[in-house]
Amino acid sequence: MTRAPENHRTILIVEDECLVRLSAAETLRDAGFEVLEAEDAEQALTLVASHDDIGLLFTDINMPGPLDGIALAWRIRQTQPDIRVVLTSGKMRPAPGEAPDGAFLAKPYSPRDMTSTVAALLAA
Repeated sequence: MTRAPENHRTILIVEDECLVRLSAAETLRDAGFEVLEAEDAEQALTLVASHDDIGLLFTDINMPGPLDGIALAWRIRQTQPDIRVVLTSGKMRPAPGEAPDGAFLAKPYSPRDMTSTVAALLAA
């Protein structure tokens, strides 16, 4: 399994489906990452404002509330341009240029694909 890079930072997982979020968080923690969890964009924005060690946003696209994952990613990019982004969905795929870093994982994703994608973006 891919391990967290030595210079890793905290990963923020935003997922409204509790079991999916818990599984993703466990996968990344097992790989050596620090993980924060949010169930929606509002909670995610609060965490970003209060943590300066977030290096990557791993977010579902389809979420309840006024901001979906794509809008959340761009909002965070405006204030925190160093935070990398991975979008995920089982229902849609973002169009080219729609995702800030172009990183997308279709659900269901494997733990290996998840950790290798996250590690590669953080290492870039």
